[in-house]
Amino acid sequence: MRIDAHQHYWRLDRGDYGWLSPELGTLYRDFLPEDLEPHLRERGIDKTIVVQAAPTLEETKFLLGLADRSDSILGVVGWVDFESDSFEEQFETIAKHPKLVGIRIMLQDLEDARYVLRPAILERIRWLADRDFPVDLLVKEHQLPAIGELVERIPHLRGVVDHIGKPNIAAKSWSGWASDMERIAANPNVYCKLSGMVTEADHANWTVEDFGDYIDFTLSAFGPQRVMFGSDWPVCLLAASYSQVAEIVEDRLANLYSADIADVMGTNALTFYKLLEGIRDTSVHARKEFTS
Repeated sequence: MRIDAHQHYWRLDRGDYGWLSPELGTLYRDFLPEDLEPHLRERGIDKTIVVQAAPTLEETKFLLGLADRSDSILGVVGWVDFESDSFEEQFETIAKHPKLVGIRIMLQDLEDARYVLRPAILERIRWLADRDFPVDLLVKEHQLPAIGELVERIPHLRGVVDHIGKPNIAAKSWSGWASDMERIAANPNVYCKLSGMVTEADHANWTVEDFGDYIDFTLSAFGPQRVMFGSDWPVCLLAASYSQVAEIVEDRLANLYSADIADVMGTNALTFYKLLEGIRDTSVHARKEFTS
């Protein structure tokens, strides 16, 4: 099974995408399953993991509702408020849904680079780790040292670094990013997504060669069994088409063993999000509760 392990859907009239504005041009419209499915067929992608794009519980419920109506959605990575006294209650509410497969912590725009190490936040991440529940980590390059410390302090965390940690590819940033990623990769429970790279490059003038060393290093540091392909569609459209994003990764994987390619392009997502035994049985109750 070929899986896109990182993509998004949104509907503007929901009103909770504070980062979306008309200035973003091509992104400032609705993006729903019917918009992506032709591209999935073209690239031979069977299923996707949809990841939250707004820091609200309502958006997660919206995505779970889409998942009930779209066979292409294998799972949803949602959001809960790590600062709320009702954190556990929020989690238990959405975790009732059979397609809730992960929680994402949106760190990239926070001023405090060590936010995840605050005692209250650390306690709640540990709470998820104790339940072996997958956690996506959305960070920028300067926040990677804190993630390195996080995965050392919670070594059993089932975590994945989104977008290869967002190095500044346009500026050819390397040494700090590489050493931080090596530290993170030393934890065998942590994975990495080959996603979000084109938007860290020069949007108008990138070349395929811009990404080769970053992909090779990620595969070397984490190993082909802990790396996943993700398109970051539709955000990728700021710099590249869906097919271009897929080709960048697939062309670089071409020299790997076929089993390793299959892992990166699907099996690892099934493993990380605990889907190898199949999605939990979808109930009528769940479909009604999360339809929106």
